[in-house]
Amino acid sequence: VSRKASRNSPARLGSMLSCRRRASLPAPGRYSGRIPEWHTETRTDIKTVLQQAVGAGPPHAACGDEAGIGAGGAQPPEQVLAACVYPPLINSSNLPLDVRQRAQEELGRCVGGSVGEGNVCGLMTWKKMKMLVVQDPQGTPSHCHTFPNILNVLVNREASPRTGVLIPVPCHNKTVLSITQLGAVAVPYYLSEEQGWALQVEELQRALESAKGVCNPVALYVINPGNPAGYVQSQKSVLEVIRFAWEKRLFLLVDELYQDRVYGENCEFVSYKRAVSEMGPPFSGTVELASFHSVSKGFSGEYVCGLRAGYVELVNLDPAVMKYIHTLFSKDACSPVLGQIALDLMTDPPKPGDPSYLLYKQVGPENCTLKVHEVVNSLPGFSCPPIEGGLFAFPRLHLTPKAIQKAKVTELGLQPDTFYCTRLLEEGGVFTGPGWEYGQKEGTYHIRYNTSRALFKELLRRLSSFHMTFMKDFS
Repeated sequence: VSRKASRNSPARLGSMLSCRRRASLPAPGRYSGRIPEWHTETRTDIKTVLQQAVGAGPPHAACGDEAGIGAGGAQPPEQVLAACVYPPLINSSNLPLDVRQRAQEELGRCVGGSVGEGNVCGLMTWKKMKMLVVQDPQGTPSHCHTFPNILNVLVNREASPRTGVLIPVPCHNKTVLSITQLGAVAVPYYLSEEQGWALQVEELQRALESAKGVCNPVALYVINPGNPAGYVQSQKSVLEVIRFAWEKRLFLLVDELYQDRVYGENCEFVSYKRAVSEMGPPFSGTVELASFHSVSKGFSGEYVCGLRAGYVELVNLDPAVMKYIHTLFSKDACSPVLGQIALDLMTDPPKPGDPSYLLYKQVGPENCTLKVHEVVNSLPGFSCPPIEGGLFAFPRLHLTPKAIQKAKVTELGLQPDTFYCTRLLEEGGVFTGPGWEYGQKEGTYHIRYNTSRALFKELLRRLSSFHMTFMKDFS
């Protein structure tokens, strides 16, 4: 019997039989509701409020929608989608020839030749990429998420002790919610902020030891590039994590949603799937892996963040488990047709020589993280490691004792970083996320905000102005 099909494998058929479906709702920002309150208090038009609040986007978007904050325009992926929705554009000379041909190709795969006549799961991508085409991994409240579906395979709700999953701190709050609502235990491991949010194997070992007597860890969740911390793992780090997972028989859950957004000097995205394959035996045939990617957070997220679609690649799973997973995913509503088309465009973008290639390269994703890093570190009470990738910054906020005490004695008894973010929204017009929602070491405080080129100049101007006043008031 192969190791991947052995009784000790995290993803074995016997552990799935107790799986029952549960609704999983994302945790909204704890203070994002202040935007409508702000509207009421100031008696201003809500559209004006949202436009004036830099980084806000839709109130619950957590600043992840670049198109919603003014980035991008009519670029090749968006042009193809527009022609699919309104086919007469295919005959328009205003669109590049390859864009029109691509739209015809995509519509040719649709039932009835229209995006509105059918919603077929895995419309074109299932056979083409041999992946599971699903709702966006970060999902929406009304649909099943990819990540919880994979967790359903790993979590045995009847087990004692309970199933455990190692998760990084900081990470998105939806991750913890997905794990706990399935009856599992989230086991935190802390990224090293002092070393640029590095993932250290020694810390993984510490976390594993801390779980003894509490739960039975079966999986290790990794985010690369990081969200919200903006780090990018080196090849050495990736290989170390793979060896650790192999030695401890942990299933690797790898969030690689921001793989197309790497900006750091001498930084390169390293695919876990490719690394496992290139390591050779015994790793290449035994390390169980699920790799997640998404159209809304990939390169085209700048244009189509609202089209929720993604995929998961599964490596080295037992055939019986794979059969179960196909059944599990087939029970859920698939991604809308437009989402599937956007996913196809992301995985097969314009190539050199195509009429739209120069435009595609010209407007490709870029960030102003160097500027963000320099400006934030120039402000008293802020420190921020170099931002290497992703779409967010997560600087540390060194609050004064007076500010911390003021937060505690407010009517709501706010966390200190929530207090800061609330004041920043109301007085500075910048919508950020408090660090405690993503996890942080006790006694430290952070904020999370978008580093998009469409925002950074105005955001940093407002942040700098507000912060200097805030620190003076609470010095």
